[in-house]
Amino acid sequence: MPLLDRGLLWLSLLLGSCVSLGSAAQGNNTKDTLNVLLIIVDDLRLSLGCYGDKLIKSPNIDQLASHSLLFQNAFAQQAVCAPSRVSFLTGRRPDTTRLYDFNSYWRVQAGNFSTIPQYFKENGYVTMSVGKVFHPGISSNHSDDSPYSWSVPPYHPSSEKYENTKTCRGPDGELHANLICPVDMADIPEGTLPDKQSTEQAIQLLEKMKTSASPFFLAVGYHKPHIPFRYPKEFQKLYPLENITLAPDPQVPAGLPPVAYNPWMDIRLREDVQALNLSVPYGPIPVDFQRKIRQSYFASVSYLDTQVGHLLSALDDFHLANSTIVAFTSDHGWSLGEHGQWAKYSNFDVATHVPLMFYAPGRTALLPEAGQQAVDLVELVSLFPTLTDLAGLHVPPRCPIPSFHVELCREGQSLLKHFRFNDLEKDLTLRDNPHESIAYSQYPRPADYPQWNSDKPSLKDIKVMGYSIRTIDYRYTVWVGFNPHDFLANFSDVHAGELYFVDSDPLQDHNMYNDSQGGDLLQSLIP
Repeated sequence: MPLLDRGLLWLSLLLGSCVSLGSAAQGNNTKDTLNVLLIIVDDLRLSLGCYGDKLIKSPNIDQLASHSLLFQNAFAQQAVCAPSRVSFLTGRRPDTTRLYDFNSYWRVQAGNFSTIPQYFKENGYVTMSVGKVFHPGISSNHSDDSPYSWSVPPYHPSSEKYENTKTCRGPDGELHANLICPVDMADIPEGTLPDKQSTEQAIQLLEKMKTSASPFFLAVGYHKPHIPFRYPKEFQKLYPLENITLAPDPQVPAGLPPVAYNPWMDIRLREDVQALNLSVPYGPIPVDFQRKIRQSYFASVSYLDTQVGHLLSALDDFHLANSTIVAFTSDHGWSLGEHGQWAKYSNFDVATHVPLMFYAPGRTALLPEAGQQAVDLVELVSLFPTLTDLAGLHVPPRCPIPSFHVELCREGQSLLKHFRFNDLEKDLTLRDNPHESIAYSQYPRPADYPQWNSDKPSLKDIKVMGYSIRTIDYRYTVWVGFNPHDFLANFSDVHAGELYFVDSDPLQDHNMYNDSQGGDLLQSLIP
């Protein structure tokens, strides 16, 4: 049976025989019950029109933003795929999930923690996964956390297996495994791409669910703009190279501690980058190739935008838009030459700052045409309580410390208060003071100096952990000794520190930690 039909077959069986499910969901089975569409993008920084990037063509995501509550300052808890996804899908930080790499399953390593889709499933929802939602492999038990999280088998596009193979036709006419890979759709295996297949599958699932008596939770994970930049070549024409600028700060900052630098080894492994014969770890990429990387990243974003547009159009066509919460986010950001770095793998804003927006029928539909924006700092661990709150479910309790023995709790706070627009207008005391909001991130390193595994160290090799605090005024990071055997950080063993002031140094290029004796100045900044 073709893979495309597998989830649909299970869904038909489920909907056709689930009398008990309908009974369990009776409390939700009313006109007021809201479905959930969760869109997760891989490696998407704030390169979107709705976040003020005038170069990027993202009309569909911008349209969603215009009817949503958009968070200007949302941050991931670790800037790498598996740890970030497990963190926000369980509502717990990496130090609780104990996942800093790709090589363990939290239910075995840390605790039997509930996930967002699992909680909705237990509350009568039909839960479905399309594309990259959990990171595939060990970190989701080679099953996308099935059967805990999903009512039907998760769907992965068949063309996914070609993503890192030699499918990029080079100037020599031969096929290569390149970083930059605009493709002719007629010239690639199966004549399609993973994100196109995921959109098609998600639309079929929506069509099935439009007549269901049960509410649904559909998570759709898009691969682009994750490397390689493999996208239909027509999108490259949207970004002529002469219009592409370099990063505003393409040099490695003089005061950057070596432990904070990521040597972007996964970029270096691509054939077209290998041909540049770059020095490791700091060797700069030639300027003309930097522009090509940025061009293809932006083109990948516009390709992704068209897929989001098709998906949202289907939601509207099936008359589901008025009964479906739409949440849109990314697992982390991505450096495009800032600080002389590429990819994610750091605590800088460009790697941890993510888009986050919610469309909520009956709430954001009342917004003015330009939408509403929140400036308070928020974290992706707030996704769990916020979605349950918006759906009218009981919000899981705050986690105790420690919480390894607690299956259902959350470490983030619900963002529902930001949706109470009328209340906020009447009572300003309900507003958060942005100077009091804090976002936490962290990143592991195997050594104090960049080496081959600095970007993605395995747990056993982690020697240093960078804990980072982001406020509206500053980013403060301290790199401390870490014991991977007992998962303990030693804050008396400080290897390095970083302190950047947002107002005077928004790009985070001037490290004031040593100039200010770090901790002493930080203490004066904290109320």
